Amino acid sequence: MGMVEGHRRITPPDGMPVWDVDPYDPGILQNPLSYYSELRSKGEPVYLPRYSVLAVGRYETTQKVFSDHENFVSSRGVGLNDFKLEKPWRKPSIILEVDPPEHTRTRKVMARALSQKVVKGFAELFRDTAERIVDSVLEKGTIEAVSEFAEVFPTTVFPKAVGMHDSNARYLVDYGAMVFNAVGPDNEIRRRSMEKETEIVAWINGACARDRLSEDGLGARIYADADAGEITHDEASMLVRSFLSAGVDTTVTGIGSALWCLSQNPGEWERLKADPSLLRPAFDEVLRYTSPVHTFGRTAGRDTEIAGFPVEEGTKILCVLGAANMDPDKWEDPQSFRVDRRPRGHLGFGAGIHGCVGQNIARGELEAVLKVLIEKVDRIEPAGEAVWRPNNSIHALDTLPITFIPN
Repeated sequence: MGMVEGHRRITPPDGMPVWDVDPYDPGILQNPLSYYSELRSKGEPVYLPRYSVLAVGRYETTQKVFSDHENFVSSRGVGLNDFKLEKPWRKPSIILEVDPPEHTRTRKVMARALSQKVVKGFAELFRDTAERIVDSVLEKGTIEAVSEFAEVFPTTVFPKAVGMHDSNARYLVDYGAMVFNAVGPDNEIRRRSMEKETEIVAWINGACARDRLSEDGLGARIYADADAGEITHDEASMLVRSFLSAGVDTTVTGIGSALWCLSQNPGEWERLKADPSLLRPAFDEVLRYTSPVHTFGRTAGRDTEIAGFPVEEGTKILCVLGAANMDPDKWEDPQSFRVDRRPRGHLGFGAGIHGCVGQNIARGELEAVLKVLIEKVDRIEPAGEAVWRPNNSIHALDTLPITFIPN
């Protein structure tokens, strides 16, 4: 039946909705709400002939497919490329692109390294860094908040938390963009992102080596587990690499999205300042409302079904998390941003066994930033038009002009 974008072409069963749309069109990636709405309205699943994949976007079905690791596997790639049929551009992640029992073993190591207890040990680092950045932007007043704030915080604290001797903020941000763009098709967005692949990947791999790490960071914890025989030393290096591929770009996106949400909704900023106990639900609402990871894939590991339709082994399924997070059947008035919503069950951190293993550190970073902003900033105001950056898997801001008014 042929191949398309690294996976086997399929024929949809009779009666399945068909929609000739390109979900990776730059216009859709920058402004996806209409696409999300129409995808949900078409039914579930929907066949997209351009890439010969199925797509799900209603909350109940998306959550079910994304969580069902027995029928819909990650080991064959979370993008369009089927690792069973074509070699991926880099060695697959041994935590993101793997299934049990291998996943159980490596996730245990990562979860221990990123536990709440460990993350609490970075509280002073997060707080001090947030204060320095906020003081700096208050002196300037108006800034471009992506490059001068959202990128600065994670690229400052995360290398220190990992224990990296080497740090290159541009490479860290660009590597994350590369990883998430690579799950999409071979489009201009992906090709442009991969232009410095050889240079950046070589630097990343070198920076993850044991002799390039301190003895008191997250990386050292991973290598200690290798010494204890829980994983191999090669696996330890790959798990440290996972910190960098998933722990920087997504946090940059989360900070930028939070600043955008709060600047666009001044009443919610006032509500958050009046009740700082809403910090955690506010962050969850940012994730639900903006869906930093808008689409991730799964592969049918066996003949199965979705919503009563037969699904052949090898079929690629796009789980459109952004659409599920905006499903009015799940959320009341989903297109309203509310810091007190408490959106339990949102898919911003994934779901099931592949739920974000680093969410403790992501929460620690974002809560530190928001706490300092509450203490020092009276108003967060738009200073121009925000521009979203097309990315095959991440919904991220490219530029965000913001004015910070001090207390």
